Amino acid sequence: MPELPNAPGTVRSFTREGQALMLECGAARLRVSVLAPRLVRVSVGPGGTFAPRRSWAAAAPDEAFAAVPFDVRDEDDAVVLDTGAISVRIAKADARVAFADASGAQFCADTTGARWEPGGAVACAKRIGAGEHFYGFGERTGQLDKLGRRMINWTTDPAWGHGPGTDPLYIAMPVLMALRPGLAYCLFFNNTWRSEFDMGAARYGEWQMRADGGAIDYYLAYGPAPAAALEQLSALLGRAPLPPRWALGYHQSRWGYTSEAMVRELIAEFRARDLPCDVIHFDIDYMRGYRVFTWDAARFPDPPRLLADMRAAGFKAVTIIDPGVKIDPDYHVYSDGLARGMFITRADGTIFHGYVWPDDSVFADYTRPEVRAWWGQQQKALADMGVRGIWNDMNEPAVFQRPFGEGAGDVGTIDLDAPQGPDGERTTHAEVHNMYGYGMARASYEGLRAHSDERPFVLTRSAFAGIQRWSACWMGDNSSWWEHLELTMPQLMNMGLSGVPFVGTDVGGFFGNASGELFARWMQLGALTPFCRGHSHAETERHEPWVFGPEIEAICREYLQLRYRLLPYMYTLFWEASQSGAPVLRPLLFHFPDDPATYQIHDQVMLGPALMAAPVYHPGRRFRAVFLPRGEWYDWWSGERVGTAERGAPILADAPLERMPLYARAGAIIPSGPAMRYADERPLDALALDLFPGDGELTFYEDDGHTFAYERGQHCTTRYTLRREGDDLVFTIGARAGQYTPASRTVAVRVKGPDRWQADRPAEFEDDGQAREIRFTRTPSS
Repeated sequence: MPELPNAPGTVRSFTREGQALMLECGAARLRVSVLAPRLVRVSVGPGGTFAPRRSWAAAAPDEAFAAVPFDVRDEDDAVVLDTGAISVRIAKADARVAFADASGAQFCADTTGARWEPGGAVACAKRIGAGEHFYGFGERTGQLDKLGRRMINWTTDPAWGHGPGTDPLYIAMPVLMALRPGLAYCLFFNNTWRSEFDMGAARYGEWQMRADGGAIDYYLAYGPAPAAALEQLSALLGRAPLPPRWALGYHQSRWGYTSEAMVRELIAEFRARDLPCDVIHFDIDYMRGYRVFTWDAARFPDPPRLLADMRAAGFKAVTIIDPGVKIDPDYHVYSDGLARGMFITRADGTIFHGYVWPDDSVFADYTRPEVRAWWGQQQKALADMGVRGIWNDMNEPAVFQRPFGEGAGDVGTIDLDAPQGPDGERTTHAEVHNMYGYGMARASYEGLRAHSDERPFVLTRSAFAGIQRWSACWMGDNSSWWEHLELTMPQLMNMGLSGVPFVGTDVGGFFGNASGELFARWMQLGALTPFCRGHSHAETERHEPWVFGPEIEAICREYLQLRYRLLPYMYTLFWEASQSGAPVLRPLLFHFPDDPATYQIHDQVMLGPALMAAPVYHPGRRFRAVFLPRGEWYDWWSGERVGTAERGAPILADAPLERMPLYARAGAIIPSGPAMRYADERPLDALALDLFPGDGELTFYEDDGHTFAYERGQHCTTRYTLRREGDDLVFTIGARAGQYTPASRTVAVRVKGPDRWQADRPAEFEDDGQAREIRFTRTPSS
């Protein structure tokens, strides 16, 4: 990787300008902006000119943050900005930047620092600290820890069968989390051009961010723990709004549900077999000649009636929408968009067109607000029929080499010199390519929200940093391989560490034919992932749970029923994500950041702070090694106490086909509900609170689960605490707080584990929202 020729040079002077420190250097200006005590922005302006803020930027504007105090010191060899939580040191000799925590421990320090070519590439090199590891970067292949990897940010539809070295994939996520004992920080590289992170692959002890254009402009969000760092990052990039509760249920999909009759048969099978399911996804088969926002009248003769019957049976409909709009003068979306100037042109001013499913197609320019509004309006016809979610696919954007009917050929994208952007911000596709899926998802979300007070559900394949504001993400076209089951875990956990909590993969794999064993093991993991959908390719065997025989169907039923019972807990985790940016699915390091033994564990996941799963991802395995972090742990299935380690220790866990090792942390308080076939089959009229002996707490969140009334104050929380007092357990229920009143219900408090406990007052009662305390005393075994 060659060095770029230009650098800022010597610091000649500096001034304090509002919430920023401005440094005049020999060849550039350097700006350090304080957005919060633990959130700082560093921008380099070659020749004294900073890149303008784009209207489509993922990060919040600096002006959105309240002013905070900070000090500036003029030292012999450096200028130092100090917020009290962190300091930023700029060397006078060469403008190299280094950060330090309140104790003076340095991190994210420049080696060669910022470099650029006039009008071209930019780069910044940093030192890898001792014991430092790196996470995030979106949906990458490979292990959880990305130390030693080189990764490209360029949204791409990869060739079939991606492996450990395949890069890039569908999502561009220039976000990282760095971790070492006692210190964590996140960094967002604010650059939408094709870029890369080299995390020590080219030069030992040094990492580098580099882009083909744009500017060196990055934000650093300091922890010192991962949760605190993500809280700062999500304040910058946005947090996920609460999804509709039904979206947390199971989704069934297939490229190949080609008729109304097939869909009706599908929903009947799920209900007859008592397999929980909330959503049916309609792939491209439902469209008229792959024209987006249309239905094929022959195969789906009465969509409103079908969707109404689905709703009556407890199912929601989600329809796929691709960005390619078929060129057809008689097709209203094309003709209207053409007349309004909604589509991207080539550099010579002619309309850009390329091949996708409907063959020759045009593409909307989502960087323009009027185009996003127009696109969102196209969804109204679907929403009025009863469609409740939009699934965006092919939005890297992917463009075929040849017509689909001729085999499609290699996959490319829009011309890089194609003009895009609103008036006053015109640029080329090269700058905004990575934002294409983000813009489409934003248009979809805003359009659905404009039509109803019901919360939208949007799912996207391609994305950029900050996508959590608009959409859930799935990890694209995986395969029915054990290796891709394994890959699910680091992919989803790194997405969470990138600030994106609502994520999942296609259960069972999209390409290829899953065996019954693979499908069962995938469903066991999928039942705990934030987004849970089975999906498969038209040319594969069917992948519904019952096609693998009674044994596999029973396993799928058990784990889907577990997911539905845990919906109160999962919904609370989604609320936490909306408040703090915390992932729903987490790596062990998130809760044990000072234990380096957790840093490279990619094959165990935590659902919130309380549950830990160790999925099986090899064929024929009926046991597996499990690392239990420090503290006490309980086997979810048996209640047995399995770990009391001070430093963490491995165990060998039994894992017959019907059992995925699953553990609860001591002190866990797990709210759960009744068994249901779909998320809104009944209100939460029976709430169970399972306690695992230890010290813990939980704030339980509730609202109507459907509308935006929660944004207007219609929600409530209940604070639960559990503490040990000698041989007793004391469980305290705080008074319900908030304007929302849930349905009448009974509450059953249950202490789990191998011991027997006697309550000093009834542990099952009618919930009146008032505070109460229950003391449990251990009773001798008979």
